[in-house]
Amino acid sequence: MTEQPEGTTGGVYSRKGTEYTRDTRYLTTRITRTVEPGADAVAVEPGRYRLIAARACPWANRSIIDRRLLGLEDALSIGLPCPTHDADSWTFDLDPGGVDPVLGIHRLKDAYLTRDPHYPRGITVPAIVDTTTGAVVTNDFAQITLDLSTEWVDYHRPGAPDLYPVALREEMDRVMRYVYTEINNGVYRAGFAGTQEAYDAAYGRLFTALDWAEERLSTRRFLMGDAITEADVRLFTTLVRFDPVYHGHFKTNRSKLAEMPVLWAYARDLFQTPGFGDTVDFEQIKQHYYIVHKDLNPLQIVPQGPDLANWLSEHGRERLGGSPFGDGTPPDPVRPSERSPHSILPG
Repeated sequence: MTEQPEGTTGGVYSRKGTEYTRDTRYLTTRITRTVEPGADAVAVEPGRYRLIAARACPWANRSIIDRRLLGLEDALSIGLPCPTHDADSWTFDLDPGGVDPVLGIHRLKDAYLTRDPHYPRGITVPAIVDTTTGAVVTNDFAQITLDLSTEWVDYHRPGAPDLYPVALREEMDRVMRYVYTEINNGVYRAGFAGTQEAYDAAYGRLFTALDWAEERLSTRRFLMGDAITEADVRLFTTLVRFDPVYHGHFKTNRSKLAEMPVLWAYARDLFQTPGFGDTVDFEQIKQHYYIVHKDLNPLQIVPQGPDLANWLSEHGRERLGGSPFGDGTPPDPVRPSERSPHSILPG
């Protein structure tokens, strides 16, 4: 069996000679506007919590994007671990002295062990840590972003988008479930398949789903219509990693993203939208996958390509109408202290 406590998989993965499976048992304490008696929840409080989210990880990248789009920088601080963690924990090697400046720890594992000294599962990102106790509150990545949209509303910036609109939630939940099982998780199902048969099945499922997305987005600018929602955030973080990592490293090579015309234009539309591309660090993404996944890449050689300049080319999606922020406004420029060190965006 192969096991790694690494946030790129959103949990510990296991492979017993057949299919890839994901451990989806998370710390499910929520951070909510109000806390009902007996609820496994704590109250939203600006400045109290710290989001730990590696730029390399697609699941963590969602939370970084949502925090930017919603303007929560002052309410929720962020810590950015090193992309090339060891088998034990994500670490803060990018910070001076290798220590998170707020939490005062070198390993994210320490915050998990503060919550539970016998914590038995993977040390994953994103995680939200209570700075008053030093303990992880939650690492439930799917619920974290929904709660940022619905429970932190008192601290959203003016003009922030409604990423989880009530009128669309029933359909959105179906779309996001399909995107998660078939695309977000689908690339891992192919990459970590333990047999040819498992890989073949995973490959077929993944490209069936990508063809579905290509068709859906041929007549609408975004997954749910004329403005961005959480569904777009969740699809984007897989698409932006597709050509640099998944196509080769995970053998998802029927076609590159750049060879799927609708999805490629859609991905560039989002990348060029404030809050999306300015959270992406392609260098850290490649370092993480090619160095950490030693079972797939034993020599840990990180490829030079692909050329990334085409992410800034015209996408032409405006012809479908709509606007990324609907009646709202883009977020302010990314703060210098939070700018991706390898950003390909101008400025």
